[in-house]
Amino acid sequence: MKKTISLVVAALAALGGVSSSVQAADLSFSVGQTSDSTATYRFGAQFDFDRSWLQSDVGRLTGYWDGAYTYWQGDETSSNHSISFAPVFVYEFAGENLRPYVEAGIGVAFFSSTEIENNDLGTSFQFEDRIGAGVRFSGQEVGIRAIHYSNAGIKNPNDGVESYALHYRLSF
Repeated sequence: MKKTISLVVAALAALGGVSSSVQAADLSFSVGQTSDSTATYRFGAQFDFDRSWLQSDVGRLTGYWDGAYTYWQGDETSSNHSISFAPVFVYEFAGENLRPYVEAGIGVAFFSSTEIENNDLGTSFQFEDRIGAGVRFSGQEVGIRAIHYSNAGIKNPNDGVESYALHYRLSF
């Protein structure tokens, strides 16, 4: 696990060096649940792409880098922990005070154990696929999100797991 954390920190540092300007990280918290009643608590930091595409009167395409720690609190088996990193693309609709958005992203995650309730993930390394929607206002964001974890068939079994969550993000 120490090697995994070291690799993620090195990747974050390398990606941070790509940006030409230094920016503050946004912080987020989410609480969710899997279909097997495992509670999830996620703490994250986000760094905006600092770019926009397809800007129009309707909205714009933008995104952010998301790094997070998730605690998985299970009923039947011991708890699990994961760290993840993903680029996330966001379509933000135009608005003055409230700006609705939809998001999607694919990243990577590393779990401390390959078991979550009745799911055998097969490997500690997982891909993280997400979709979400919400609203942004006054430097804050509230939304819903579905995240799927799977090793994409790298090793069997590959049961995968989904987390459905409410999240809150605060921009600094």
